[in-house]
Amino acid sequence: MLKSLWSTRPFAVDLGLLILRICLGGLMMTHGWPKFIHYSENAAEFPDPMGVGSSVSLMLTISAELFCSAFLLVGLFTRAVLIPLMFTMGVAIFIIHSGDPFGNKEHAISFLIPYITLFLTGPGSYSLDRLLKR
Repeated sequence: MLKSLWSTRPFAVDLGLLILRICLGGLMMTHGWPKFIHYSENAAEFPDPMGVGSSVSLMLTISAELFCSAFLLVGLFTRAVLIPLMFTMGVAIFIIHSGDPFGNKEHAISFLIPYITLFLTGPGSYSLDRLLKR
């Protein structure tokens, strides 16, 4: 059993993808939840980098950070929900923090890289996507 945990065989790869999905989804939800519960307080002053209005920008960010992350956590519609998550992190890196030092962009980059990785690999065997595929 221990030997199989340290291999690159499907079990270890799928377990790694499961851990990555759960951690990323859970961590990003901690950013979306406060925005969700304080929506009315933040809607007027939230950044509007795409020109759709502050309240719409906040709604889109909440949708990605909270709801898409919940789907990512359970591995449901994984590649589809990664698109808004990658877009949100791209906006944070290249627009919101464009003039900031690297340290201010690092957090969003730390999310973007594993999002891209999961987009390329898929959710793995331990996901609802896999159950639906059967």
